[in-house]
Amino acid sequence: MDHVGFHSILILLAVAVILVAVFRYLRLPQILAYLCAGVLVGPYGLSWIPDLKETRYLAEFGLVFLMFTIGLEFSLPKLVAMRRYVLGLGGAQVFISCVLFGALAWLWGVPTEGAIVIGGVLALSSTAIVMKLMVERLEQNSRHGQHAFGVLLFQDLIVVPFLILIPALAGDTEHSLLWTLGLALAKSVVVLVGIILLGRWLLRPLLHEVALARSREFFMLTVLLLSLSAAWLTHVAGLSLALGAFLAGMMLAETEFRHQVEGDILPFQDVLMGLFFVTVGMLLDLRVVVGYWQWVLLCVAAIVLFKTVLITLLGKLFAMETGVALRTGLLLAQGGEFSFALMVQAQKYAVLVGEAMQIILAAVILSMALAPLIIHYNAVVAHRLVPSYGRQRSSKIDIIRDEARHADSHVIICGYGRSGQNLAWMLEQEGIPSLALDLDPVRVRDARDAGKPVVFGDVARRDVLHAAGLRRARALVVSFNDVPLALRVLELTRALRLDMPVIVRTVDDADLERLYAAGATEVVPESLEGSLMIGSHVLLLLGIPTSHIIHQVRRVRGERYQMLRGFFHGQDPDVTDEPAYLQRLHSITLPEGAYAAGRTLAELNFNTVDVRVTAIKRGGIRGPQPALDTRLLAGDVLVLYGTPATLEEAEELLLKG
Repeated sequence: MDHVGFHSILILLAVAVILVAVFRYLRLPQILAYLCAGVLVGPYGLSWIPDLKETRYLAEFGLVFLMFTIGLEFSLPKLVAMRRYVLGLGGAQVFISCVLFGALAWLWGVPTEGAIVIGGVLALSSTAIVMKLMVERLEQNSRHGQHAFGVLLFQDLIVVPFLILIPALAGDTEHSLLWTLGLALAKSVVVLVGIILLGRWLLRPLLHEVALARSREFFMLTVLLLSLSAAWLTHVAGLSLALGAFLAGMMLAETEFRHQVEGDILPFQDVLMGLFFVTVGMLLDLRVVVGYWQWVLLCVAAIVLFKTVLITLLGKLFAMETGVALRTGLLLAQGGEFSFALMVQAQKYAVLVGEAMQIILAAVILSMALAPLIIHYNAVVAHRLVPSYGRQRSSKIDIIRDEARHADSHVIICGYGRSGQNLAWMLEQEGIPSLALDLDPVRVRDARDAGKPVVFGDVARRDVLHAAGLRRARALVVSFNDVPLALRVLELTRALRLDMPVIVRTVDDADLERLYAAGATEVVPESLEGSLMIGSHVLLLLGIPTSHIIHQVRRVRGERYQMLRGFFHGQDPDVTDEPAYLQRLHSITLPEGAYAAGRTLAELNFNTVDVRVTAIKRGGIRGPQPALDTRLLAGDVLVLYGTPATLEEAEELLLKG
């Protein structure tokens, strides 16, 4: 690498790091930080980094990984389950937006090929920004959040046909556009069928063999080879690299290694996607933008207003309340990261260039910059523009308040799924009143028709919990498995009632400490409780006295499942997707000459590496919970509890000192 190239990379990384830190402090999306970094250091900004072929290669690789991620997240069952809003609402929004924006661009003088691309570019919204802000605001499970997610899912999928379309638009001009598109479609079908068949026959057996090697690096390299090979095949067929990456991701999503792939590919994905957005920012010529600033602002206004109005009207056609439809439109009133993907492809094939490219690029960036503000105030705007929506929400609060008016010393159940319903039945048997809150309208309707104390309400809202009688309640139970939402409920509950017993359900012990630190009185991890129940039944069948079993169960719960936290993983494929921070058990045998031999546990001071010694086996005898003054001997087997990283540090401490 020459001096200029290394110097450019250092500048790029330094500016990106600084801007990402600033944007995180301002609670703005990181995508905007990368785009601004590209604008600042690019050939049209301070010219610190020239417009070289190598930087465009970075953009191409970033696009490949962007599409690979979308393929990996593709879920046919989810698409079928949400088909009404994905195919119906999403399809109508994209089609109308493409036609209208494309027609306006064509009337403005853009060639037909470029106008088609502009229509596709402006029809898309930002999945990354919308989903991130919805999760932060706990709106992902709301009605407008679910509708927006359905539209975004269709938009992500429609990028694939456009990736096929753009090279075709730049094809042989001697033939008609229809013939060129037909040829591209035929090629796509052949390549698609070929890759899918190869994937079904070879992919799963290959990954099984690779996984048996128990080498994370080998597995990661294999995944990279598969994804880039698929991208190369589509490129050879005259299609885009990104299409092959999408197909590779889609095939891997159908295997049991999906989550492992996501975890292994994440570092590459984040870095290359960041570089992709930087290179997109480098495409923006600020001189052209300043010269056409009126058109840029007009285009931004068209994106925001048209999408909001269009989705609101379509939402009404799909039987949404006006306020919900408007909030859905406000969530999607911006351009998206896949708009950049299409523009990069369009520039590569010279389909969209010049002033039109710069105006559209600037408008998409500005609309994304406005997105956090619009999304933050989407409820306020809906209340102001649709007064009946505010009254509807108030009436729902009144229903909750009326239901809880006569309740005293009751239990509030957050979530009325199977766990919530079983809990409500047990409380009913003991004569303890309860009130359940749930966001599934069908479930709430059916339960209320059956005479159950259930109301429609969002437990992430302070006024809902207050109306449910939180100040008079005896306890609160979070019966669903959603840690971020549970943390929000704990925050609201502790702000109103410090003395309130709060019981939280979770899947395993990964988030136990976070939930306790947030104020949970008790956390019930399903996997550990299931282990306790199985053990209790086995001991009972073996004739162990019931009183002794109850004592054991109480001791484990009293120690917050410390004895059960972690396990020996082995080669079980079911646990390959567990996060690296999850604590587990690991045994180490002390050989002759080990540093730890002859030293006590206190001298070794395992607290410095955040590892606990749960047992020591010596001479066939296992001693659990050894004292700190226990002196270790060569041949001892130590059972350690910690994360993979801390266990590795502990092993080095034991053997090498």
